[in-house]
Amino acid sequence: MDLASIGVSMLSMGGMGALFAAGLAVANKKFHVEEDPRIALVVDNLPGANCGGCGLPGCGSFAENIVHGKVAINGCPVCNDDAREAIAGIMGLEAEKGEKIIARVMCQGGHYESAHKGEYLGIEKCTAAHITGGGDKLCLHGCLGFGECVESCPFDAMEMSENGLPIINEEKCTGCGNCVDACPRDIIELHPDTDTIFVACRNTDTPKDSRKICIKACVGCGLCVRGVEEGLMTMENNLARIDYHHYGQGNELPTAKCSTNALIVLEAVPEEETLSA
Repeated sequence: MDLASIGVSMLSMGGMGALFAAGLAVANKKFHVEEDPRIALVVDNLPGANCGGCGLPGCGSFAENIVHGKVAINGCPVCNDDAREAIAGIMGLEAEKGEKIIARVMCQGGHYESAHKGEYLGIEKCTAAHITGGGDKLCLHGCLGFGECVESCPFDAMEMSENGLPIINEEKCTGCGNCVDACPRDIIELHPDTDTIFVACRNTDTPKDSRKICIKACVGCGLCVRGVEEGLMTMENNLARIDYHHYGQGNELPTAKCSTNALIVLEAVPEEETLSA
C-alpha cells in the first residue's frame, strides 16, 4: 500500500469520526433533559450510605423519587430529624417526624443456652451453615452465630457477643434492614423503639423438643396468652406472638409467667444459665 492510499484512508476515517461526533453533539443538545437542581440538594442532605433501606437502589435514586413526588420525605430510615427538615424545606413541604426504627434479635440461644449436636467444620457463614444442616446447634430456628448480620451493617451498629449472639447498638442502628435480609433464619425484625417487649424466640418445635434444645426457648405452653386480654397475644405453631397493633404503653404482658424467660422486656437482664448438650 502506497503513501497516497494510506493518506486517503486516514482522511476518510477522520472525516467519518468528525461526522459522527457532530451527530452526537446535535443529538445531545436536542435530547438533553435538564436535571431538577433540587435532586442534588436533596442528595446533599441524605446520609450517602446507599444501604437500600428506603427500598430503592441508593440515595441518588431516592432523592430523584422525592423530587418527583413518588416517595415520602421520611422514607429514608437513616435520616435524622434535621435532615428531614432540610429536605422538606427544599421541597417546600412540612417535615414529618419519623419514628425511630431499630433492629431486634428474636433469639437468646447463644453458646451457653443452646444444646449442641457436634462440632461444625463447614464454611463459617450463617447462610452456608443453614443450608448444610444448621451449624453446631440442635435448634434449627435460632441464631447460627457466624455474624453475617454484623458484616451486613453499614453503620457499625452490630457486634457479636462472646456468647455468639449479635448485639445491636440502639444509638447507631438506623433500621435500614440490611441485617434482616442477611439472616437466613429470619430472627431479626425491625421494630419502633416504642416496642419494648418481645417473644425472643422463633422455635416452632413441640414443647417437649423445645425444652431439650434451648433453655430460653418458647415452649408453647400458652400461659402468657391466657393471661392477657383477647387479641394481644396468640399462639401460632407452638410459638407465642405479640400483636403490636393492639399492644400499647398501657398494656402489661405476663413476663413473670414465662418459665423460660422467652418473653422479655428489653430492660431486663437475662440470668446466666447454661444447658449441657
